[in-house]
Amino acid sequence: MLVHICCSVDSHFFLEKLQQDFPQEKLTGFFYDPNIHPYSEYQLRYLDVQRSCKKLGIDLLEGEYDFEAWMQAVKGLENEPEKGARCEVCFDKRFSVSAKKALELGEDKITTTLLVSPLKSQEQLKRVGDEFYAKNGVEFIAVDYRANGGTQDQSRVTKEEQLYRQDYCGCIFGLTMQRDQQDRLMDEMFSPISNQTLPASIEERLEMYKYRMKLEDEGTEYRIIKQKFLNYRQFNFKLIKGKKEVIPAYALSYSILPRQRAQGRIEFENDDIHYFNREEIKFITLDYFNSTCKSDYKNVNELIFNNPNFEKELLLRENITNNNYDLSPIIVIDSIPDSKLTINLDSKTYEDVKEKLILI
Repeated sequence: MLVHICCSVDSHFFLEKLQQDFPQEKLTGFFYDPNIHPYSEYQLRYLDVQRSCKKLGIDLLEGEYDFEAWMQAVKGLENEPEKGARCEVCFDKRFSVSAKKALELGEDKITTTLLVSPLKSQEQLKRVGDEFYAKNGVEFIAVDYRANGGTQDQSRVTKEEQLYRQDYCGCIFGLTMQRDQQDRLMDEMFSPISNQTLPASIEERLEMYKYRMKLEDEGTEYRIIKQKFLNYRQFNFKLIKGKKEVIPAYALSYSILPRQRAQGRIEFENDDIHYFNREEIKFITLDYFNSTCKSDYKNVNELIFNNPNFEKELLLRENITNNNYDLSPIIVIDSIPDSKLTINLDSKTYEDVKEKLILI
């Protein structure tokens, strides 16, 4: 039996149940999910599915990540609600490819872990699956593992196995609507030009889950916990000298301007920190930055495109302000100008939760 797999949270429990209910069947997992966006999220879910299938002794195949073809397939359905027409087209595409894979492997049965997801309609899945059975001769096995406390059992297994618990289906359109309803920042879509790993980002989780695989291979015990913290994202930043000369500048993490714009001059300097006459803004030179961070950037443009990790920036901020809760803009420039400056800074701090791995 070929089992289309969407994620480890759905698949681990689902595959365990299939092994119990269909002991005569050799199960083969097929991870085909071109709807998942961004690609880092796809990598993270596939990584956890690999771990899960390895634990269960199930062979796993990976389908093509043809995201552009998936986007074309759902074109015009971007605003459809969850379980609506877009989902049906999405199922149709994934079933079609999975059914062809089943035929290619000589399988006569197929099912999907989407059946156990509370976000999906089992009736919708069964209808699409039965249509493919009629067309391709590949029987769709529509098991219901949600019933009789199944959802609670799935939650227990997820916790015991410390599986990656994503909080959206994977589709960018579903995510957009979900975050709008939650009135939450869609920070999954942030990708700095410097490739800096942002706190609570998909990239940070991907690094952590790769590390956990290494720990398991070494036999090291660990736990994944969650912690609340103040997160930060920067949308836009520009420093203008005089009337219109944009000069290279870099705003450290957790730099906040309440009204997103400030005009004024640098008034004085103390211990190589230059103080602006508005909004508690501070300036430092690149030389000061290099000296404090033990870096060797040649100019601020180089810093913008290849900045240090978040932890180094936080240490620098603490060194400058002597305050763990400071949100004043701290701006790095090549040299200190003696002229009027305009600062445009659109950024946000917000309560968030992130995962942390601890050794035990």
